[in-house]
Amino acid sequence: MNADDYVKQAGDIFVLSESFMRIRELIDDETSTIDDISAVILLDPTLTGIILKLANSAFFNYPGKIDTISKAVLVLGITEVYNLVIAYFTSEAVKGINANKEYLDNFWLKSVDCALLMKFIGTHLGIAHAERLFIFGLLHNLGELIVHQVDSDKQKACDSKDINVLPWVKQQKVLGFSYGQCSASLLKRWQLPYSVFSPIGDQDADDISQHHPETQLLYIVKRVMSKNHTFIDSDLDYTDLISTEQLELLYLETDVLDNAVNYCNLERLGLLAILNPNAEIPL
Repeated sequence: MNADDYVKQAGDIFVLSESFMRIRELIDDETSTIDDISAVILLDPTLTGIILKLANSAFFNYPGKIDTISKAVLVLGITEVYNLVIAYFTSEAVKGINANKEYLDNFWLKSVDCALLMKFIGTHLGIAHAERLFIFGLLHNLGELIVHQVDSDKQKACDSKDINVLPWVKQQKVLGFSYGQCSASLLKRWQLPYSVFSPIGDQDADDISQHHPETQLLYIVKRVMSKNHTFIDSDLDYTDLISTEQLELLYLETDVLDNAVNYCNLERLGLLAILNPNAEIPL
């Protein structure tokens, strides 16, 4: 089976709600107003609460109080609120998968770390509205959950904690595709923008110099996260996973990566408490 086949088989689990579809339609409609979008969001009290919690979190660091959805849209922008909507409905969509709590907690830990690293490094690079980059990190590995749901033995066969057998390389050997490509297939099925699913699908490209900065950044961030959470060798350097040439594409130094990890360690629990409040994460 290819990535699309796995997504189709898991289709009954990984489904976004009608509320999301309506919000997406409004955001795509240039005639929609802030009040139109706010009214649909307000129909879902849980979604409303999550958006307000995220909007007032340290992640955005907004100096004032955001106490209404219309103010969140006005202050953060439609695109940013849309990303928060995607984050919420994604967390809801994966609740039905057949997996134990420890596995899911670990999945969300890695996803949130990628989201925070994307935001920090994007801000360092001066990318406009760098907060929007968090969605790439949060969604980058949904393909793993799809494979786990369809064939957990295949997913376990793709696990690797050996630096000499990189997980994304092993995924290609076992499955014929990477989790990133499977994630992109799902996001395309959800009709998310090309600008979202394309970098996620290309996150393990052989030559990232041929890709947009978002793809290059996700490539680097994923490997920074993997250094901290995947491999058993605690003495790894960033350069064991990322070449100097790849870092130079974004004019990055390893001390920036260290600062990004420190930021992640400070903010991780706050974001997890909103997106996966029942998680049991070891300190």
